[in-house]
Amino acid sequence: MTQARSDSADRSTRLPVSVVVLAKNEEINIARCVDALAWADEVVVVDDASTDATVALAEQSGARVVSHPFASFARQRNWALDHAGLRNEWVLMLDADEVSTAEFAEEIGRAIESAGPEVVAFRTCRKTMLDGVWLKFSDGFPVWIMRLVRRGRARFEDSGHGEVPVPAVDGDLGTIRSPFIHEAFSRGMDDWWMRHVRYAGREAEQERCSDGTASADQVFSLDSSRRRRAIRGIARKLPARGTLRFLYQYVLRRGFMDGAAGLRFCRMMACYETMITIRKSEPAASDGAPLGTG
Repeated sequence: MTQARSDSADRSTRLPVSVVVLAKNEEINIARCVDALAWADEVVVVDDASTDATVALAEQSGARVVSHPFASFARQRNWALDHAGLRNEWVLMLDADEVSTAEFAEEIGRAIESAGPEVVAFRTCRKTMLDGVWLKFSDGFPVWIMRLVRRGRARFEDSGHGEVPVPAVDGDLGTIRSPFIHEAFSRGMDDWWMRHVRYAGREAEQERCSDGTASADQVFSLDSSRRRRAIRGIARKLPARGTLRFLYQYVLRRGFMDGAAGLRFCRMMACYETMITIRKSEPAASDGAPLGTG
């Protein structure tokens, strides 16, 4: 499952899935990501003007590379669905720092084979890693995100610096329970912090435009994704949100079970919440430059 793709390989042994990988300056990650997708019929890397070896390494691993400027995660994914010339009905969306596993691929195969026409997408989940440790508790596993879609039947939606984890779709959603891997810190801590300083600005701008209200049916919804969004909207209005984020992740979600890596991650996310609060107190940003992927 992890060998590099080859154009001469028998396509009949691959799953009829097109995988779209978003990338910008991902030479550290791109080969690992693409090589783990040997099971897929097609891998397309959507590159945002990388200045390192990302494109060469992606092509060397057997991916087709197309270029498109990044504006947001949802817009980049929707652009790929519409314009990347994908040849399969089912499309899996990954970022360059995410890695498929054999179990994940096998479950996708079973899921799309049995999916009726009413199924338009699948929820997936990922294992976030820090220093080789799975942040199972501190990252709230499983967090469901829509990443496998039937082309032409589902769209992605922006939210803050990222995207709505499970947007509304016109049809049924299935669930892929085997996780893929998220190497969120693969480019180093300096890169993580710089990205999250930018993300805080985007989150702050969104919060200025949102009242953060949530109805009782949203807060107590049986849909975990809907419930999570509602609770987060309420938490944004509370004082000391950085401290509350730490207590939620480290104590209530039992982040302490992840050991030193869990403590480190929970402290980092608490700092991120504080950064958002600080950015909200600033004048509205005039810099609308898009954020990079990752």
